[in-house]
Amino acid sequence: MKDVFITRLSKFLPNEPVGNDEMESILGMVDGKPSRARSMILGNNKIKTRYYSLDKNGKSTHTNAEMTAAAIQGLFDDKFPISRMQLLACGTTSPDQLLPNHAAMVHGLLKCQPVELIAATGACAAGMQAFKYAYMSVKCGNTANGVSTGSEKFSAWMLAKKFEPETENLKQLSENPIIAFEKDFLRWMLSDGASAALFQDKPNEDGLSLRVDWVEIASYAHELDTCMYAGAIKDSNGGTQGWIDMTPEEWAQHSVFSFKQDTRLLGKNIVPSGAKMWKELVERYNIDIENGLDYFLPHLSSEFFRFKIDEEISRLGVPIPQEKWFTNLTRVGNVGTASPYFMLEELMNTGMLKKGQKIVMMVPESARFSYAYAHLTVV
Repeated sequence: MKDVFITRLSKFLPNEPVGNDEMESILGMVDGKPSRARSMILGNNKIKTRYYSLDKNGKSTHTNAEMTAAAIQGLFDDKFPISRMQLLACGTTSPDQLLPNHAAMVHGLLKCQPVELIAATGACAAGMQAFKYAYMSVKCGNTANGVSTGSEKFSAWMLAKKFEPETENLKQLSENPIIAFEKDFLRWMLSDGASAALFQDKPNEDGLSLRVDWVEIASYAHELDTCMYAGAIKDSNGGTQGWIDMTPEEWAQHSVFSFKQDTRLLGKNIVPSGAKMWKELVERYNIDIENGLDYFLPHLSSEFFRFKIDEEISRLGVPIPQEKWFTNLTRVGNVGTASPYFMLEELMNTGMLKKGQKIVMMVPESARFSYAYAHLTVV
């Protein structure tokens, strides 16, 4: 098995950063009324700016595939041109269509040579599934290099006009046509962008590289119900009914294709599952947290969870001092599958790293509760 190195990282953030006071003017007001939950949600997540692939009028400026292709192109130059790319693994929660898959659409835009493709579709961990596929391909010698990506175009799913049929239906049923908190919640949490990593079987000749030591991913769906979902509705027993078994009228009446979050299930389960896995990994890999860990990169959907995680891992005896934590959530927003890459890209491309440092990435996924961890060494 070969050593595997991340030699380049790139990102693409569309348009100008959007402040909290601008969000509703771009996404629109559902039923023409300001969201009653917006200020509370923003107060908890602490996000100050994010990016939308929409103009000021809510019109789309970039597709998910276009943003991903732009991030990938940022990895290559005359010294290492895209014509040498052998593998493309793309992760996303929000592809532009059901078929063809996201990776195929990105490859089509790149207009390069034939390459192996894989598309990982899910929530936040899908970016790390693509990450692990590229890592494993290089490690076993299947390819000498590979690119993995995380990208999202959430904004178009969250436009107020997408909820108009549901609010009209609610008006017929009651005097209070307010969409459920589970749907309104994610309108103020999610945003857009794309990121990419180049994996190679040799480190950079000049400058730093990141050796990927291991990647571990685990699902807890066998224990826990669906928490974040789209294209479905949940029943009172916690089960789901998918769009394929519903009529087009029901799709509209229930805003079936909106992103929804069972916040009660989220708060109860997302932290304990990941903390338990962290303790197991510390023991399995004999991680010296005090002397053998320099940066901890947790993908936080909200700053609300920072001290919840800190409290739980401390309770389990595997605490990570806050001075080792690095995030950029408040500046770039929660971009799902892209967020882990954004943190790593900022560390690597802004001169924050030194040879010998150790990095741990933690990526929770609340769709049906998965966790991904990766361990890297700066070389």
